[in-house]
Amino acid sequence: MSRLSRRTLLGGGLGLAVAGGLTAAAAGTVRAVSARGGGGALRIGYLPITDASPLLVAHATGLYRRHGVTVADPVRFRGWAELAQAFVVGRVDVVHLLMPFAVQLRYDLGAAVRVVAWSHTNGSALTLDPRLGGVADLAGRSIAIPYWWSVHNLLVQRMLRGAGLTPVIRRRPSREHGEVRLLVMSPSDMVSALQDRVVGGFVVADPFNAMAEVKGVGRIARFTGDVWRRHACCVVVMRQETIDADPARAEAFVTAVAAAQLAIRADRPGTAATLADGLLPQPRLAIARALGYPAEPYLARGALRHPGWDGARIDFAPFPFPSYTEQLVRAMRETVVDLDTRFLDALDPAAVHADLVDDRFARAAVDRLGGPAAFDLPAALARAEETAQA
Repeated sequence: MSRLSRRTLLGGGLGLAVAGGLTAAAAGTVRAVSARGGGGALRIGYLPITDASPLLVAHATGLYRRHGVTVADPVRFRGWAELAQAFVVGRVDVVHLLMPFAVQLRYDLGAAVRVVAWSHTNGSALTLDPRLGGVADLAGRSIAIPYWWSVHNLLVQRMLRGAGLTPVIRRRPSREHGEVRLLVMSPSDMVSALQDRVVGGFVVADPFNAMAEVKGVGRIARFTGDVWRRHACCVVVMRQETIDADPARAEAFVTAVAAAQLAIRADRPGTAATLADGLLPQPRLAIARALGYPAEPYLARGALRHPGWDGARIDFAPFPFPSYTEQLVRAMRETVVDLDTRFLDALDPAAVHADLVDDRFARAAVDRLGGPAAFDLPAALARAEETAQA
């Protein structure tokens, strides 16, 4: 593994170090994992959110086995920093990870990781205290985000600025000056934080937005898929050594994940039942709602403004578009974070995709499973990014 810089994985006092915390023992673990080669069972790490659905459904329905891949029972983690730490030091081999976080791991922390597929598109929202009329009422309040380098942070800052607000960190926000403080928080803590009025809102993956509405403690104000059409959030990431040890196994794994994506799209209620059976801890009602929001009430309240975008609907397709990676890197440069951002200065947004993303397995999976049309993807596997004024 490449040498990791001595920076913390999470800023803002959460203090999970990677290279300062990558001890000799941890580095030895990584070397031992590499030395095992391709013979052992792949170990999956995940957060209990609907973003992980393809990885979990492929395991629960035997798709890994059907495609010739041996996979251990997926390991659940509470927060993004904990998951990333386990991944980097070799406790797990494959994870779903926030796409901007993958950029940070490779270019800021020097980890030899590759994005091998998208896990899903859309699937996140901005949820507010129901006593607030809209985004503008967040002035002087705090809002929770799952991690600094997340699509959630990128897009909520776009929403805040669209409402005339200014995101701030590490200080009390001024209502008079239209400031909103950003707080990094584990997704599993967000609903209770909103209920207890610790924050005025949160932006996160489902099913936490659905849970807040089901419990009556939150109201979805905007779906992120209505701000950036069919944006990726979580992506499937492997370490380079895992790929190099057995590329055929990596391809079979991605094909199984893509097959699970098709299965989810074909039966969302059945998927909710599968996930609720011990894979996700949230109630089945919230999971089912998250997989199939009805568009009409959200159009009426303005949480959806582009009905043709289907922004409330989480979707699943494996192919990682180069146009998205390029625009994502540009957006990261415009985002306020409580981390060192100098690594972005040297990046050529147009070149990051080829270096970070290994799309050969996703291409093979799409071809094997019916072609682009099976996933509602453009035939040429190319697209222009569409974003909206927040």
